[in-house]
Amino acid sequence: MNQAAVPQAYKESAVMTATPERLVVMLYDGARRFLFQAAVAMREGDIEVSNNRLQRAEAIIDELNNTLDMSVGDVSTRLRAIYLFCKRHLMQARLKRNPDMIDEVSRLLDTVGDAWRQIAGG
Repeated sequence: MNQAAVPQAYKESAVMTATPERLVVMLYDGARRFLFQAAVAMREGDIEVSNNRLQRAEAIIDELNNTLDMSVGDVSTRLRAIYLFCKRHLMQARLKRNPDMIDEVSRLLDTVGDAWRQIAGG
């Protein structure tokens, strides 16, 4: 195995062996990373990179939303409302070219992600 393949193999192993709760935490972490990168790029005037990173974060939010089990009640309904708010807010951030709005979504997802970290045990 070449050196470049080692980090990828480690990532694949981490995903394949993770609990469902840990996978959710990984999704939140990925969304926050892409949102941070999008905000930085937007502040630097790199709209192409900003849009790319926003799209990646939005894809993760879509995945979180699409995998909700709505049969469990109130928690799922509230999470769906948060995810839909995040998507609308990011659309407005893109249109207004306002990186502070991206940071707001990032902080919100971090708060929810912290709850999932506690559920996942760390």
